[in-house]
Amino acid sequence: MTRNVEMPLWVLLLLLGFAAVTFASHFLFPSVRWFFRKRMERLVAQLNTRLSRPIQPFKLARRYDMIERLIYDPEVSQAVSDYAKKNGVPEAVAFEKARSYAREIVPAFSAWTYFRFGSRIAELVSRSFYRVRVLNRDLKKIDGLDPNATVVLVSNHRSNMDYVLLTFLASRNGALSYAVGEWARGWPLGPLVRAMGAYFIRRRDGNDLYRQVLEKYVEQATHAGVTQAVFPEGRLTLDARLAKARLGILKYIYDANADGDRDVIFVPVAMNYDRLLEDEVLIAAQTAGRGSFRVKFRRVFWGALKLWWVGRRERRSRYGNAAVRFGDPIALNDFDGDVQGLADGLMGQIARDMPVLPVPLIAYLLQTEGDGVDLTALEARLDSAMACLPERNIYLPRRRTSLAVQQSITLLEGRGVVTLEEEKVKIVEEKREILTFYANSIDHLFRACSADL
Repeated sequence: MTRNVEMPLWVLLLLLGFAAVTFASHFLFPSVRWFFRKRMERLVAQLNTRLSRPIQPFKLARRYDMIERLIYDPEVSQAVSDYAKKNGVPEAVAFEKARSYAREIVPAFSAWTYFRFGSRIAELVSRSFYRVRVLNRDLKKIDGLDPNATVVLVSNHRSNMDYVLLTFLASRNGALSYAVGEWARGWPLGPLVRAMGAYFIRRRDGNDLYRQVLEKYVEQATHAGVTQAVFPEGRLTLDARLAKARLGILKYIYDANADGDRDVIFVPVAMNYDRLLEDEVLIAAQTAGRGSFRVKFRRVFWGALKLWWVGRRERRSRYGNAAVRFGDPIALNDFDGDVQGLADGLMGQIARDMPVLPVPLIAYLLQTEGDGVDLTALEARLDSAMACLPERNIYLPRRRTSLAVQQSITLLEGRGVVTLEEEKVKIVEEKREILTFYANSIDHLFRACSADL
């Protein structure tokens, strides 16, 4: 028992390695997981005391458990069987396919990442680039919604900044769950987006099995009361006009409430900007006749870094205002109609609530007034236009038309869209499409206006 045993050094190192791994897996890792789990539970308990809509246990469940629950659902099992028969593959292969879809979809929500990191970064970015305006400050109607109901924010999709802005504005109420496209699946965005509670969806190449897995996940989240944010347009619109709603996620949520055990409340959200970060990319795609666009991550990263290098005040003067208006909540239990009627009603409310900001307003007036308009005449035209539009939608700095005209012209002149010569505004023809783009965001309000402008 006490004899010396000789062995090669590499064998000793291998044994020590195995021993270290065994110690870590059986003693160290469980202790570390327990330590962080207890800290996370304390954080969640603290957050739930101040959130109007506490974090649901569904979001806090282990990702592995959520995936297992999803793929063993009876409806998913039937979809697996149908997929195997249709494609002539063993059910075990189809089952692994469903598991890969579930891994792709299910998020890995982290309360610390969302509230201690994500929401603070969202506020910093939003306030750094824009002067953020909420046009209806009285949000008690949202705070006072049934705490047991599932709340779904339904918003128009103007910019990728929409995710950031909504996260910032909703962080005092609760954690939002988004449906995010394939563009964000890669590293480093993918892990961060998952930790923020978002789930990835395929917009084009999904088969019946994939759609069943996605539908079942949305159903489970809806039944669990997870607060969600949905962009029915599906993607950014190239011409800045509201697009027709795609039923997709809305239909899954609508169908999930078939038994009516938990009410679903939809809150329309209308968002508009004085300037979008990606407007030139959208305009170029529209001009080229492409239905979609792609932006390289490297270009986005270096562009954002370049913008971040300049001071906050300069960024805000470049991008102006971002405005949000929350519409009247619509309870699904009180809704009498089909999902298409619901989608049309929500998009109609968003259109009526669309914020009217200085740059889109001035862009519309310059389009209708023609070239060489006098600043004084533009201010008078702005006054008459405001008399026509819904007052609740309008934001002007300090409610002064002269300041709105001055700031808008300065922003447009800085981009080379207009020139100011002897108090007359002239449109640079090569950049006229930028004016059209921003005017499109509110021209439906003018069409609905009965006054003679």
